[in-house]
Amino acid sequence: MPLGKVIYEAGVELEHVYFPAPSCIVSMLYVMKDGASAEIAVVGDEGMVGIALFMGGGTTPGRALVQSAGQAFVLKGNPLKKEFERHGGLQVLLLRYTQALITQMSQTAVCNRHHSVEQQLCRWLLLSLDRLSTNELTMTQELIANMLGVRREGVTEAARKLQARCLIRYSRGRITVIDRPGLEARVCECYAVVKKEYDRLLPDGTPGCLTEASPGSAIHIVDLTRG
Repeated sequence: MPLGKVIYEAGVELEHVYFPAPSCIVSMLYVMKDGASAEIAVVGDEGMVGIALFMGGGTTPGRALVQSAGQAFVLKGNPLKKEFERHGGLQVLLLRYTQALITQMSQTAVCNRHHSVEQQLCRWLLLSLDRLSTNELTMTQELIANMLGVRREGVTEAARKLQARCLIRYSRGRITVIDRPGLEARVCECYAVVKKEYDRLLPDGTPGCLTEASPGSAIHIVDLTRG
């Protein structure tokens, strides 16, 4: 799952679902006709990409893009739908995950409307860190601006302020968080709302819980790293 890889585009019929492995993050984007985009959610090893397959829609109006390079497991859509329709433990877990994802999308919309670029950047950094095994992100300010749907100048100014407070270090497309508690002190309420919902809905907040099929499941996850 290389950085920048497009998993699917808007309106395309989904045939597979993806389960990011640790440190791999997929960004869910909405792209306007003029090419402008904004991130509506991020998915890491706590979840999956492609909920439209089991929700009945089959397609989505957004784009899925690899934000942090890594590895993932892929599963064909039909086996997933058959397992979902058994009304077993996997169905319950997928529905709970979907509720958590909807919360993230809703809170992102509120955050983009009511909070400063600096607060949005803090939220974005913390959500990314929750899905990484390191405190370093490979991301240019231009890409962050595209994710947040704001001007690059706004991201530059927000990053400068955070760096001046010794919360982050930014250099050549790499952002290193050096004071997470400091970021959490400056972030808006949106981050806590999303994190609390994920912790409540997913079993013990266990990373990768969606890759563990229910007992007796007919699902077989394919490890892409083995070809």
